[in-house]
Amino acid sequence: MRIDRARLHDTVLAGVVAAVSVTLYALYDPLRLPAGGLRPADGIGLALVAVSGVPVAWRRRRPLAALCAALVPETLLAVAGYGAGVPGLAGLVLLYSVASHRGLATALGGLLATLSAYTAGAVAGPARAVAWTDHVVAAVVVTAVWGAGRSLRLRRAYLAELRERAARLERAHAADTRAARAEERSRIARELHDVVAHHVSVMIVQAAAARRVLASDPELAGEALSAIEHTGRTAMAEMRTIVGVLRTDARAERGPQPGVQDLPALVEQMREAGLPARLLVEGEPRPLPAGVDLAAYRLVQEGLTNSLRHAGAGAGAVVTVRHRPDELDVRVQDDGAGTAEPPAGPGHGLVGIRERVALYGGILSIGPRPGGGFEVRARFPLKDDQ
Repeated sequence: MRIDRARLHDTVLAGVVAAVSVTLYALYDPLRLPAGGLRPADGIGLALVAVSGVPVAWRRRRPLAALCAALVPETLLAVAGYGAGVPGLAGLVLLYSVASHRGLATALGGLLATLSAYTAGAVAGPARAVAWTDHVVAAVVVTAVWGAGRSLRLRRAYLAELRERAARLERAHAADTRAARAEERSRIARELHDVVAHHVSVMIVQAAAARRVLASDPELAGEALSAIEHTGRTAMAEMRTIVGVLRTDARAERGPQPGVQDLPALVEQMREAGLPARLLVEGEPRPLPAGVDLAAYRLVQEGLTNSLRHAGAGAGAVVTVRHRPDELDVRVQDDGAGTAEPPAGPGHGLVGIRERVALYGGILSIGPRPGGGFEVRARFPLKDDQ
């Protein structure tokens, strides 16, 4: 059976308050002044003093009700003319409990009830040789006890607010961390797709070409196999660089990311894979933001890969890069006989390209050309100070 420690402590405190009140009441009897009109200690007085301490056992569960219950015997003691060594000890303990465990309205109600009970006892009791300063001191003591209880409650509320604020900040930090991780995973997924889709597509085309000429032209088939090996090694190197950021036990060796300056090598690789492609650069090249530079390269890579896979035999592609003062215009056009309409469910490559272009405020257009073929075009805005 589990013991309620708070209830046990309050019960023990009630016994202590009752015992102390009875002891002080009995010790106060020899100091009585006969002219004061105070009744001598007797069984009734001792009973009332002892009963006043019993409600302390409920000081946390029902503090206001316990205070009112304790004020009844204390008021009867004052009205009947009994004295006590420490008048209202139980009432002071319960008033403190009301102020420290309940809201402001309830606490003010407890203070008003205590002052009213004291006033009623002072007015209705027998005449005593008590100066008005004694009543002022009693009122100050009651108010000070109430104020101490309120201060404790306000401190508890302040500490609770600090804990809640710290918990909110921790939850917000955890949410930001999860969002950052999700964004990083999405970025890595886009990079992996771009690398794998491009190189695997090139390898498939080269393997098909090698298979067709294997019997008739072994030397040409060997060149295709060498190109497949080179493409595979390149893909593996790029994948190691990307996957390296996921490692937690060591830093990834990260080389420079590809950009617009690497487009000639990309176009040459596509020509070797069997797609007649050429690169046109217009305007004066200028340093580009790293993100825009990589996004432009990936767009061309994805566009050429799609042309290689879907344009058909004999189709060619043109990559055009226009450097303008306020924007970078990149387009990939082919003259193949691919689908007349863009696929209804775009793959991860086009989704990744859309995300990249949108991330840097660009405008992306993907679709068939009026004269035949397909076009992928993006326009990235540039600032003057870049």
